[in-house]
Amino acid sequence: MATQLLKTVSDTPAVPADDRIRLAGLGRKEIAAHLTALEDDLKIEPKKVRMRTKQIFHWIYNYGVTEWDAMTNIAKPLREKLAQHFTLARPEIVERLISTDGTRKYLIRMAPGIEVESVFIPDVSKTGALCVSSQVGCTLTCNFCHTGTQRLVRNLTSQEIVLQVLIARDDLGEWPTTQENRRLTNIVFMGMGEPLYNTDAVGDSLDTICDGEGLGIGRRRITVSTSGVVPEIGPMGERTKAMLAISLHAANDDLRTQIMPINKKYPLAELMQACRDYPGLNNSRRITFEYVMLKGVNDSPKHAKQLIKLLRGIPAKVNLIPFNPWPGTDYVCSDWETIETFADMVNAAGYASPIRTPRGRDIFAACGQLKSESEKLRASVKRKAALANGTPADTDA
Repeated sequence: MATQLLKTVSDTPAVPADDRIRLAGLGRKEIAAHLTALEDDLKIEPKKVRMRTKQIFHWIYNYGVTEWDAMTNIAKPLREKLAQHFTLARPEIVERLISTDGTRKYLIRMAPGIEVESVFIPDVSKTGALCVSSQVGCTLTCNFCHTGTQRLVRNLTSQEIVLQVLIARDDLGEWPTTQENRRLTNIVFMGMGEPLYNTDAVGDSLDTICDGEGLGIGRRRITVSTSGVVPEIGPMGERTKAMLAISLHAANDDLRTQIMPINKKYPLAELMQACRDYPGLNNSRRITFEYVMLKGVNDSPKHAKQLIKLLRGIPAKVNLIPFNPWPGTDYVCSDWETIETFADMVNAAGYASPIRTPRGRDIFAACGQLKSESEKLRASVKRKAALANGTPADTDA
C-alpha cells in the first residue's frame, strides 16, 4: 500500500503584517513588561497590570484564543487598544504532514529565513508527545543525524519554543486546556538543535509550558535531551527539574568520538559523572540513554557489554533506536535479530531496554531525520537570481 500523506499550506502570515508585538508564546513576566511599557496608552493602572496579565495569560494558554474579541472579561475599549499594539496570531505553518501511523510533522516559519520542524507522536506514554526544536540547525555534526548536516542558523527564543506547543494544540483541537482526554501530555526536547546550547530559552519556555494556570504540563513530563554538554547538565537539572535523556550511541570513547565529535571535548568519564550527579536522580527519575542501532558499527554483543559496564550504578533505561535512513547517509539500520539480541543482553543486566518503534519515517519525522527546508529554499532563490542576472550562483546556504 502506498504511503498516504496529508499536506497543507497555511495562508497565515509568517509574521504580523504590521509591527504589532506577538504575545502568544510569551510568559507572564514578558506580557506584564509589555503592558507596563504601554500603560499610558492602554490606560492600565500599575496596580492592575498583574490582573490584566493574568487574564490575557489565561485566555492564551487555557483557551488558545487568537482574537482579542474572544476575551470577554476584558472591556471592549481596552480590547480595542490591546489589538492596536499586540497580536495573538501564530507563525506560519509552511507544511503540515501526517504519516500513515498518525505522526504529525510541522514546518514552521518563525520569521523570514527562520524555519523549524516539530513533531507530534501519538501513543507515547499512553497519550502523545511533542518533539520540539531548540535551534534552527545544529552546531553538532553527529554522523548519523540528518539535522547535523544543516548548519546552525540561530537559537530559538523561549517564545518560539512555546509557539511550537501552541501550534500542535491548535492542530489537535485541544482547547480549552483540560487534564482529561488530552493527547498532547509530554514534551521532549529532541528536535532540531542541542538544547544545552540554548539553556536560558529552554528554561524560560518550560516556565511557561509548565505553568499550572496555563498549559499545565508537569515537569516530570518534560524530557530534555543532550548530546553531552557536560557543564550545563547539572545547572539545567536544577533550573528546570526536567527529566534527562543522553544521546549516547556508543559506550567507548574511540567509537563515540568517531560518530559524535562532541565526545572529544566531553569524554565519557566526564559525561557519566555528570549523570551520576544529576539533581533528583533516583529509581523513579531515571536517566534515559538513547542508543541508535547502526549496522556493523555499535551493535555487537561486545558493544552491549561495554554499555552495561558504563551504566553501572546509574538509575537508567536504554532506548534502542533503529536507525532511520535519510538521503546521503552511509549508515544502515541493524538487522532486527541483532537489535533484539542487544536488547536482551541489556535487559538481562537489569536495565529496561525497549526498542523504539520507528514513527513518521514516511514523512521524515523520525528520530534523526529532522531538517528544515529553509536551506534548500534559500539555495533555490539564489540560483534563480543568479540565472536571471547571468552570474554564477553561490548556493552554500
